[in-house]
Amino acid sequence: MLKFFGYAGAILVGLTLGLTGGGGSILTVPILVYILDISPVTATAYSLFIVGTTSLIGAIEYFRQGLVNLSAGLVFAVPAQVGVFTARRFILPALPDPICQMGDVTLTKDVAILILFALLMILAAVSMIRGRTEHQTPIKQHPLIYLQIWLQGFGVGTLTGLVGAGGGFLIVPSLVMLVRLPMLVAVGTSLMIITINAMIGFSGDLLNRMPIDWFFLFSFTLLAIIGVVTGSYLARFISERKLKVAFGWFVLVAGIYILSHEFIESLN
Repeated sequence: MLKFFGYAGAILVGLTLGLTGGGGSILTVPILVYILDISPVTATAYSLFIVGTTSLIGAIEYFRQGLVNLSAGLVFAVPAQVGVFTARRFILPALPDPICQMGDVTLTKDVAILILFALLMILAAVSMIRGRTEHQTPIKQHPLIYLQIWLQGFGVGTLTGLVGAGGGFLIVPSLVMLVRLPMLVAVGTSLMIITINAMIGFSGDLLNRMPIDWFFLFSFTLLAIIGVVTGSYLARFISERKLKVAFGWFVLVAGIYILSHEFIESLN
C-alpha cells in the first residue's frame, strides 16, 4: 500500500513542477525517504534524476508558450552548475558520518541533510509569501546586478546540490525578486535551470559510482512526467499572484513537517 502511495506521489511531483517551476524535490525526497524507505543520500541522487528529467519536459512546454527567458536563465544557470557539481562530486562525499555528537544526541549525515533541506524550504517559503506581488519589470543592464545573479546562482547550486534538490524553491524567488521576471516566466525559466542543475548533480553521483535502481527510477520518472505536462497546462488558468503565494505556503508547510519530524526522531 505504501508503495502505491509512493508512485501516486510521483504524479504530484510533476504537477507541482508544472504549476510552480519548483517544489518537485520538496515532494520527491520526502516520498522516497518516508514512504518508499530509501536512504536520504540515495534519495537525493534519485531526486536529481527525477526532477531533472521531469523539468525538461515542463521547460519544453513553457518554451512553446514563450514563457522562458533564456538570457536570464543562462546567467543564473552557469554558476549554479558549478555549485551543484562541486557539492555532489566533492563536498557531500567528504562529509563525515556522523557529522557531530553531543552527549547522547548524534547528528548523522542523513539527518543533517534533511534538516538543511527543511531550513532552506522554510526560508524560501517566507521570501515568497512576504515578497512583492505586483508585476515585476525586467532588470536593468548593470554589471552589479549580474554579479549578484552569479553569486546567488552559485550559492543556490551548492546548497541544492547538497540536499539533492533541483532548486526551484530557491530559483523561482530569485528570478521573481532579483531578476524581476513575471511569475509564469520565472516558472518556465526555473524549469530550464533545474534541468541543467539536476543532471549536472546526478552526473557527480554517477562518477562516485553510487548504486542505482534504474527500473524504479524510470518508472517513478515516467509518472512524474505525466504530472508535469498536466501542471504546465493548468498553470495558464491560475493567476500569478495566487500561484506565488500558494507555492510559498506549500513549501512552508512541507519544510516545517520535515524539520519537526527529524527533531522528534532525534529525541527518540
